[in-house]
Amino acid sequence: MTKPEGPSALKLVAAPIHPEGRIFVAIGIVLTAALWWWTPFGWVGALATAFCAYFFRDPARVAPDGDGLVLSPADGKVLSVGPADPPAEMDLAAGGWMRISIFLSIFNVHVNRFPVAGEVRRIRYRPGKFLNAAADKASDDNERNAVHLNTPDGADVVVVQIAGLVARRIVCDAREGQAVVAGEPMGIIRFGSRADVYLPAGTDLRVQPGQTMIGGETVLGELISVPELPPKGKRKQP
Repeated sequence: MTKPEGPSALKLVAAPIHPEGRIFVAIGIVLTAALWWWTPFGWVGALATAFCAYFFRDPARVAPDGDGLVLSPADGKVLSVGPADPPAEMDLAAGGWMRISIFLSIFNVHVNRFPVAGEVRRIRYRPGKFLNAAADKASDDNERNAVHLNTPDGADVVVVQIAGLVARRIVCDAREGQAVVAGEPMGIIRFGSRADVYLPAGTDLRVQPGQTMIGGETVLGELISVPELPPKGKRKQP
């Protein structure tokens, strides 16, 4: 298994700022100017402003070609790979799922991306706690926003934006019924956070815990052609 090549430092530093971060950068510039004018600590404001610009960076990504590929929805490190049921609020049948959990530190790009192409079937937000996003129970207890996607081949994929210890705002730009392209921006989570991806059992997984992900570029696995899963408690008629 080859290690994905990361983006260059120049591309990350020179990346445009996500709209969610522009207000913070603007406030930082004003405060920095005020500090330089009235105090000798303008450098503190300059550093804080530079960090905001770096945190909210939105670098361009090039999604690999290939039918059925599942891309990482976020930059960060894979925490775990294993069987798990999707969030209860998605109302999908339990069993037959694999979950990949990705932790985003404050130094990672926090723009989230659609892992697959298809249609947005359902979006559900659930308030919760703000535990350390690296903890196992963060998937169940933390504030989250879950998006159910259905691919052209009928595979169901769920991607979940999860708040962390410092994060206090989840932004999801997706809309139910929207047609999406793998790798395109889906939203952003402010500061340390987590992204979980639920895939049908039988997916050819290509990642393992400890690997570093590049959102919209690293391949998590390849979907097989599967029938659409029925909602929880229902069964399709033959």
